[in-house]
Amino acid sequence: MKLIGLTGGIASGKSTISRMILRRKIPLIDGDLLARKVVEPGRPAYKLIIKHFSHDVLNEDGTLDRTKLGNIIFADERQRKILNKCTHPFIRREIFKLLVWYWITGEKIVVLDAPLLIESGLYKWMSTVVVVYVSEQLQLHRLIKRDNLQEHVALQRISAQLPLREKIKYADHVIDNSSELGETERQLNVVLAKVHPTWWNWLITWLGPPTIAVLGLAAVVKS
Repeated sequence: MKLIGLTGGIASGKSTISRMILRRKIPLIDGDLLARKVVEPGRPAYKLIIKHFSHDVLNEDGTLDRTKLGNIIFADERQRKILNKCTHPFIRREIFKLLVWYWITGEKIVVLDAPLLIESGLYKWMSTVVVVYVSEQLQLHRLIKRDNLQEHVALQRISAQLPLREKIKYADHVIDNSSELGETERQLNVVLAKVHPTWWNWLITWLGPPTIAVLGLAAVVKS
């Protein structure tokens, strides 16, 4: 089984590529969905967040007020690190459980869509890293338009992640998402053709490296 790490930046269009992957019936682990799952009311990460940020970051129904919490962490790197410590161990555990399931069921390729794939160190356990790239100017323009943000707020949110120009240094493949969707999809097809294993390679990777990767992720989970 090949583990393909997919990452990008805010408003780089990574979610569009994730949807293209899902249409191809390739298993995809959505890091954003897992991040929402682990902070549901009553879960350990939820309790840690309340402990560190107080009940002020909750909606009336007890769920997290993601907008309020986002305003706090994007304005303060220290608070952002605290939030990551509250959530990342539990996100890794969810990833680990899904990877074990996909491995057992004999999937040839599994894609992990993770915004902080590089920053969190998870890229080290991937067979291949794919970065979705757009220029800084286009990223800023798309974020302002998408979320109706003022420019300084958008810049603040972009700067909370590693710049895309730095992320591509970790990439085995780069998909430039600056132009039309058809061109983006063409690039995705090229990448998938390159990473898709033959039956023999699949058998070898199913028996070998995934074992190491799963054990490695297990070690990360326990840390």
